[in-house]
Amino acid sequence: MTLTQIRHLYINNVKTLRNSPLAEISGSLGDLGTLLPLMIALAINNSISLSTTLVFSGLWNILTGVFFGIPLPVQPMKAIAAVAIARKFSIEETVSAGFTTAGFVFLFSVTGLLRWFTHVIPTPVVKGIQVGAGLSLVISAGTSLLQPLGWVSPNAGDNLIWAILAFFFLLSTQTSARIPYALLVFVLGLLISISLAGVSNLPSFHFWSPSVFLPSWTAFQTGALDAGLGQIPLTTLNSVIAVSFLSSDLLPHIPTPSVTSIGISVALMNLIGGWFGAMPVCHGSGGLAAQYRFGARSGASIILLGIFKMLLGLVFGETLIELLRQYPKSLLGIMVLAAGLELAKVGESLNYGARDLWEVSESSNSNSEEGPSSTKQQRSLSDEERKERWTVMFMTIGGLLAFKNDGVGFLAGMLCHFAYQSSKTYAGWGGNLGLTKVGGWLRKKSDDRRSRWSTTLEEEEEQLIPIQENMMEFATCLELFCLPPSARNSHITVNFDDPISMSRLQHHNTSELTNINT
Repeated sequence: MTLTQIRHLYINNVKTLRNSPLAEISGSLGDLGTLLPLMIALAINNSISLSTTLVFSGLWNILTGVFFGIPLPVQPMKAIAAVAIARKFSIEETVSAGFTTAGFVFLFSVTGLLRWFTHVIPTPVVKGIQVGAGLSLVISAGTSLLQPLGWVSPNAGDNLIWAILAFFFLLSTQTSARIPYALLVFVLGLLISISLAGVSNLPSFHFWSPSVFLPSWTAFQTGALDAGLGQIPLTTLNSVIAVSFLSSDLLPHIPTPSVTSIGISVALMNLIGGWFGAMPVCHGSGGLAAQYRFGARSGASIILLGIFKMLLGLVFGETLIELLRQYPKSLLGIMVLAAGLELAKVGESLNYGARDLWEVSESSNSNSEEGPSSTKQQRSLSDEERKERWTVMFMTIGGLLAFKNDGVGFLAGMLCHFAYQSSKTYAGWGGNLGLTKVGGWLRKKSDDRRSRWSTTLEEEEEQLIPIQENMMEFATCLELFCLPPSARNSHITVNFDDPISMSRLQHHNTSELTNINT
């Protein structure tokens, strides 16, 4: 990336922030529903350092906003976080899992495999990963955050009543993007947290003092095998490839980051911050959709978020745990729900507007001295192609949701895609050999015509017309060939369907024949 590109992104960030400051601030908080629950749970288990996580994730937010210029989130690696929380990983085991995933992603990036993946993986599979991730967020919001709530439990500041109020407030902002929903909900949740935590549990000044963590071989094995390897397909598909596709869909006026640059960013964030106990992080299409949904349109939003996180980590550090623990799950659940629905909406552009449907065509203008110019045109799809693309996408979604694994969904979608492609290849190969596809099988075209020779009365009549015409021509030739000129004045009528008439034709004296009527 050149300095000129960075300067253009900086200008766009400043311009967007000046035009809509509240929207950028609100959008920066859109991914808190994913960040806070996992970060708090890992900090309580002593699986990460909270202060270090806030400092480094804030730093990555700032650098991402500067170099990419889009509201690209910095969020937890979900598969690693889930295993670390369930098995109560130590800090060394957690960061070892992050090292493993980051190492593979870095290898994929520098060798060009990520670029190759983007050419090989079809758009319906990528869309399926995005839609599946969005629906997973919706399910997670319901099962983990909202379902445990009662009408008045667990307390007066966090229950179903608050969730319903937040939901109706969300609906009221659907037609008005100027209302900073996430900002207002965050402030409300923070006030509720302060009232629930009490004065004694409020954060105090505790300046950040980082520590270095060197994993032992046993800790590295545990983290790498039990959590790190399982995170690789999720990070590669959802945090790198899907993010690149989604950013081009949501923010087409901003240069789309390449999969290589995103992959290197994910790798460096963990290979640097992990030594100090920071939480394994990545970018994610769900977080990007969430921040876009709540107003973020440039990198300025996450730069502001990064500054805020760094200040909290540097000044308050670990003393924030009790306050963050009290943050209302009812409000977080509705924010996660909205983020999931926003991400799932990208599936609607599968058959119209998807990046693989645009074709570059050269158009010439006779009045222009610059010669032909290139324009993008939308490629139209047949009904069969639309059906195939929808099937592949939903196969990917089904595998992802059924097994709660992006890798399984990816394999299901790719197998479905290859099945369609092999069928087309099989049919094309048969066409070159003079075969045609009938009832799912390849047959010779002559056999196919023979099998369809007389299927209906109308077809039979059409087939008899040329036969009758040939018989008439035969009769005319017979007259001209067999009859002498002296016999052309006599007359006989021949019915070719009557055997007796045909017998008369064979045995009749040719001198009596002058004309043949059929």
